[in-house]
Amino acid sequence: MTIQILQFILSLSLLVVLHELGHFIPAVAFKTRVEKFYLFFDPWFSLIKTKIRGTEVGIGWLPLGGYVKIAGMVDESMDSEQMKQPAQPWEFRSKPAWQRLIILLGGVTVNFIVAIIIYSGMMAYYGESYVANDSLKDGIWVNDLGRDLGLQTGDRILAVDDKILEKFNEVNIEILLGSGKDLSIQRGSEVLTLPITTAFVKSAIESQAPWMFPRVPYYVKSFSEDSPAMIAGLQVGDQITGLNGHSMPYFDQFLDSIPAYAGQTVQLQFLRAGEAQEISFSVTDSGRMGVYWQDNVADLFPLTTKKYSGVDAVTEGYHQAVSKLVYYVRQVKLMFQPETGAYKEAGGFYTIMKQYPTEWDWERFWNFTAFLSLALGFLNVLPIPALDGGHATFVIIEMVTGKVPSTRVMEVAQMIGFFLLLGLLLLVNGNDVVKMFQ
Repeated sequence: MTIQILQFILSLSLLVVLHELGHFIPAVAFKTRVEKFYLFFDPWFSLIKTKIRGTEVGIGWLPLGGYVKIAGMVDESMDSEQMKQPAQPWEFRSKPAWQRLIILLGGVTVNFIVAIIIYSGMMAYYGESYVANDSLKDGIWVNDLGRDLGLQTGDRILAVDDKILEKFNEVNIEILLGSGKDLSIQRGSEVLTLPITTAFVKSAIESQAPWMFPRVPYYVKSFSEDSPAMIAGLQVGDQITGLNGHSMPYFDQFLDSIPAYAGQTVQLQFLRAGEAQEISFSVTDSGRMGVYWQDNVADLFPLTTKKYSGVDAVTEGYHQAVSKLVYYVRQVKLMFQPETGAYKEAGGFYTIMKQYPTEWDWERFWNFTAFLSLALGFLNVLPIPALDGGHATFVIIEMVTGKVPSTRVMEVAQMIGFFLLLGLLLLVNGNDVVKMFQ
């Protein structure tokens, strides 16, 4: 967990500093005084602070983000005394509306640009690797939940509505985000259409367990303690191919069959280095043989890898950022559909931290940092008072109507936005606490 915490702090710190620079740079360019520039919040005291060209720069002790305090702006500091004084030429409120809008949207603009830069770099350095959906020639296996959707083991997933699913890692998320849409599948020689119901999406989210997986051969990954198959001589890397003389090329066949032999002796056929072998042992009384299967799809199917360079890397980085942003917006939209129960899975700081690997992995670190930058940018641009989008909304209204909202209106809106955000923080971090106890 220490590695996860370090990655989370590094990623958050980097994104917060860059976001606030997005406000700071245009403010300075438009000769607007910036009084404070902080990583993390500093109620009562700060860990580090210094003065740089009239701006107090520091690190706070409360790691919930960061901020810049711009003179003459109603913000989270709620400095109403300053707003009672006559407007000064260096203050935010004295600047033309178009300059104020650029300052306000500078942070989210930087968030989106940072994501594009990171994804472009990743496309050039790592490339994009995925399991092609059409490489799953034997289709998928599903549990009861998948059967509730109308799927059967052996089906091949083709598309959600008109979107052809090229990558296997797109399949699950497209189905979960496809409430009210149609799922196209191939069953034998037939192409069928299944409705994706809200009831299914709700059940899938609540289950928090895989309900669909590619049909895969049964390669031995490891064993449970006192596994009867291991004691009988089965080894890691063996491919299990049959049971009691019946050919079973897929793992899901054993998953369905073995429990019926609880407490009985069975003959297991397998391949070791291409040579067919057989062992006998007794299945446990609980209907298990204690053999874990190789479940890493990337190890079982050929990976398609694309690398990009130059302009192509930037173009693909842009496409990656747009597609990830669209996915995120659709997930947020799902949260506002109470019938799906998706809001119960919204997570806070603990959930975000758990997305980082337990061992340092730069590729996964940069991939999630880019996604987090998009998420922060989108959330900040929402027209909620106290967020950048809320401030920008007031400026846009002013530009359209020609009327400047009063300081009192701005202060009340700021307080309403603050309590909305506080409620959201309590919800998502409360979900985290519940999950930890569960």
